[in-house]
Amino acid sequence: MAFIRKQQRERHLQLYSRERFSLLLLNLEEYYFEQHSANHIRHKGSRSERKIRGSLKICSKSVIFEPDAISQPIIKIPLRDCIKIGKHGENGANGHFAKTISGEISLIFSQVYFIKEHNVVAPYKIERGTMEYVFELDISRKVEDVVETLLQLHRASCLDKLGDQAAMITAILQSRLARTSFDKNRFQSVSEKLRMECKAEMVTPLVTNPGHVCITDTTLYFQPLNGYPKPVVQITLQDVRRVYRRRHGLMPLGLEVFCTDDDLCSDIYLKFYEPQDRDDLYLFIATYLEHHVAERTAESYMLQWQRGHLSNFQYLLHLNTLADRSCNDLSQYPVFPWVISDYSSAELDLSNPETFRDLSKPVGALNKERLERLLTRYQEMPEPKFMYGSHYSSPGYVLFYLVRIAPEHMLCLQNGRFDHADRMFNSIAETWRNCLDGATDFKELIPEFYGEDVSFLVNSLRLDLGKRQGGQLVEDVELPPWARSPEDFLRKSRDALESDHVSEHLHEWIDLVFGCKQKGRGAVGAHNVFHPLTYEGGVDLDSTEDPDEKVAMLTQILEFGQTPKQLFVTPHPRRITPRLKSLPQTSSYSASMADSPGEESFEDLTEESKSLAWSNIAKLQLQEQHKVHKEAVTGIAVSGNGASVFTTSHDSTLKMFSKDSKMLQRSVSFSNMALSSCFLLPGDATVASSSWDNNVYFYSIAFGRRQDTLMGHDDAVSKICWHDNRLYSASWDSTVKVWSALPAGTSGAQRLQFELLAELEHDVGVDTMSLNAASTLLVSGTKEGTVNIWDLATATILHQIPCHSGTVCDTAFSPDSRHVLSAGEDGSVNVIDVQTGMLISSLTSDKPQRCFLWDGNSVLSGSQSGELLVWDLLGGKISERIRGHAGAVTCMWMNEQCSSVITGGEDRQIAFWKLQY
Repeated sequence: MAFIRKQQRERHLQLYSRERFSLLLLNLEEYYFEQHSANHIRHKGSRSERKIRGSLKICSKSVIFEPDAISQPIIKIPLRDCIKIGKHGENGANGHFAKTISGEISLIFSQVYFIKEHNVVAPYKIERGTMEYVFELDISRKVEDVVETLLQLHRASCLDKLGDQAAMITAILQSRLARTSFDKNRFQSVSEKLRMECKAEMVTPLVTNPGHVCITDTTLYFQPLNGYPKPVVQITLQDVRRVYRRRHGLMPLGLEVFCTDDDLCSDIYLKFYEPQDRDDLYLFIATYLEHHVAERTAESYMLQWQRGHLSNFQYLLHLNTLADRSCNDLSQYPVFPWVISDYSSAELDLSNPETFRDLSKPVGALNKERLERLLTRYQEMPEPKFMYGSHYSSPGYVLFYLVRIAPEHMLCLQNGRFDHADRMFNSIAETWRNCLDGATDFKELIPEFYGEDVSFLVNSLRLDLGKRQGGQLVEDVELPPWARSPEDFLRKSRDALESDHVSEHLHEWIDLVFGCKQKGRGAVGAHNVFHPLTYEGGVDLDSTEDPDEKVAMLTQILEFGQTPKQLFVTPHPRRITPRLKSLPQTSSYSASMADSPGEESFEDLTEESKSLAWSNIAKLQLQEQHKVHKEAVTGIAVSGNGASVFTTSHDSTLKMFSKDSKMLQRSVSFSNMALSSCFLLPGDATVASSSWDNNVYFYSIAFGRRQDTLMGHDDAVSKICWHDNRLYSASWDSTVKVWSALPAGTSGAQRLQFELLAELEHDVGVDTMSLNAASTLLVSGTKEGTVNIWDLATATILHQIPCHSGTVCDTAFSPDSRHVLSAGEDGSVNVIDVQTGMLISSLTSDKPQRCFLWDGNSVLSGSQSGELLVWDLLGGKISERIRGHAGAVTCMWMNEQCSSVITGGEDRQIAFWKLQY
């Protein structure tokens, strides 16, 4: 995983440079200001006096001396433990601090830490008692400034209240930043134009490094105030793939920039002092990226995941990234679920549901007895109530898992100590048991458990992590019996994560962590309530006036853990998997979801020819165009042999056009009102058309006359469909009606008898509708922008989704009936999940899309501009624009092989298109 690779890279660089100092030697929320070449003078004035060469580093809460010789330990002296700072040998009255102008600084203190002796990562050694260390600076004129700085920082460290300490150190930091600016000599080119400069901090796990951010027309720069770890960090804007605004400490101050598509480890994470600076920089980068990087949303990733184009692992990574989880922020590290519950069997059976954890429950609710105790406490608790006193993800939990590859982070977090050996990450099974039974342990996993790098499970650094009560040393993590090796454990964990069982239930865990059961009543019902400070919006730090209270809350936020940003507010739809057909069916609605032609993943839905056609849909070429009407074409129907094309129009006529002779053969008028749509009844003997005069007309092709009239509505009929001797009619009178009809005779002479079976009531006029493949579901679109999904077996509405700001122009189900696509007057094209009614994707175009065809992944739409647009729904973009009509494209037809398309337009023409492979 990214974090592991980053640690390995940093260790390699340290070994190469032999530099042992890192910001992890500082305390949490401590800053590194400056360094000076110096000697540490041991036993000053005695015969055994000797000088140790190194560098003296001035930090906001400590003084650190790093010897050049790696055999010597790094020395860290907390400023709060200093008794005197001044010239060596100078006697200040009553031990007061004194200034000096010599080249030597004397520190008298009561406590010192020795770190990384012989460059070995180990718990810090502490020496207590009154001691004096003398440091000789190479540049003696710097001594006065250094001492002045140390005296100022010491005063801050000795203030009684933490809030006052933080305020004084912040003032010192801001003063230093204000006195400096970005060095323009660091620009890559003299032709670069400065766009913006501000103060910020670079965020890495557990530490932040202050400095200056600068952005030009080509490059983003960060220059650390202390020049560490290098004088300037630079990112070429052309390399940027993604940029995210982040909350840091639950405040909108973070910005993370990625130059890769797949890695959670970003190239830079910045924390700003003002939200406006963050937003201005984001806007500049986002504007630069607008033309060559597609913006990704949780909904677009959801659609890809549902269709099987993203694995469970990839989808969870994307959701974590979108929810502000970052490898650079251990308080918001990516969170992954425990999915296996069997850590005792000799073999892992992924076909047995008992092997898996219940993903519908948070970890704290998996043990019924423990949950009952927690609920009792919850009921007795005053407001604000919470069920769990600790979180499922926090810096301590992350480093619990990663201590073997990130020991310095653990030492930083725990003030120079590892945890007690019996509380370390010793065993997978033991950790799982504690998560089930422990009174305060509710942690989930991290992505490393489903990666390929086993180093976090193996003590390859030979760290001395202590000895357990039984006498055994803490070494490699003990694996479950079914794992033959660390590699085998990770491989089987990945297999479990991608298994059918997890795929069918992962949406339930997503509801808990990223979705509708994360907070509010949904969280209470799911026993998923954590401390208020862990939630976004749970506390307003800006309005907290007490500085001590503010520091305490910020510390708790950063160390206790944070709930991810909520991505979904309605139930997350399940994944489309082959096993769904075996689920119990309780209604025609659920039956339609499993028994429709799209029950398998999309690759299994179509014949090879259809898949090939849709993969080449952008290669449509115009073959011929014919003007057949006096006004806009509104409907197209084609005979089974493809020879005859029937069209309706606002000019009130039904036309019959011969494709072979390229001539009009019939022109029929039923009234002086516009016709809105048409279709051919089975047998190709009768064509039906809907009219604005409130009627549906049936025309006998063989006899050349009107055969039947259905006077079924009180306003214009906007759309008609036919399936299995049933007529479906939508109208501006706010209804969709379902009619039973006797089948027409093959001679075309038999009249039809209609019986009203159902009336689907809407609040406003219905402009469009369509059926799913099995005709068990109907979707309708209204004049006010609402999309409605109906269960036809019960004539009840399943979902009502207000997803357009104007009239819905067209709607259709995907071939597998899992999704509905809608196009509106507002220019948006929306994908809706049929199961949950969730709007899972919304793309926009400059003009409204009046009609469309789609295969579930790609869309061919007819635009108000007259173009045909090809949309890549999974990629979230328009992939092709094809010149078409002189006016809006108003209707479309496609043959069964998906190789031929006919379009009608406001230019009164019909256009014939052919795929060219």
